[in-house]
Amino acid sequence: MLPTRRSALIGFLAAPVLSAQALRSTFSQPALSPTPSCGDEAPTPANDEGPFFKPDAPLRHDLARDAPKGERITIAGYVLDETCQPVPRALLQIWHADETGSYDNTGFRLRGHQFTDEGGRWWFSTIVPALYPGRTRHYHFKVQRRGGAVLTTQLFFPGEPRNKTDWLFDERLLLAMSKAADGKFGRFDFVV
Repeated sequence: MLPTRRSALIGFLAAPVLSAQALRSTFSQPALSPTPSCGDEAPTPANDEGPFFKPDAPLRHDLARDAPKGERITIAGYVLDETCQPVPRALLQIWHADETGSYDNTGFRLRGHQFTDEGGRWWFSTIVPALYPGRTRHYHFKVQRRGGAVLTTQLFFPGEPRNKTDWLFDERLLLAMSKAADGKFGRFDFVV
């Protein structure tokens, strides 16, 4: 029996804050070509902001309520510095298309922000965005540690046929995905 998204998230959040070496070995994503991990020369790659960014998104973890017909997903991970240390109180902002491929440009549907906890952990409960002309499935993110530069990037889904034709697709920005009894669970660690 598959775990639920909630039980996967509880397990992720209940885990003790790990040392830099444990983070490097426990949460590596060897099956994919991952974002540069801590200890590499470069931080997580930047990617296009796109035309739909809006400042002042509300503070919240649960975006799924905005799209009750969408396929559920929980995405989570760490924000780490280049020496593999968790970054507490880093700001993350997310925005993405809905289950029909549309963005809310008048309100804050499927938009939100949060801060990492003291262990550098973050999570959002949301939906899988639909495809729309010219783009593969993706989430937009802004990530900023206190006093640091803002990283603007996108996260992508592995195995999507449109990954090959989307000129913004970057395999270093793939989510590590697993199935849950009630949707999907995705992992990504940002290095800033």
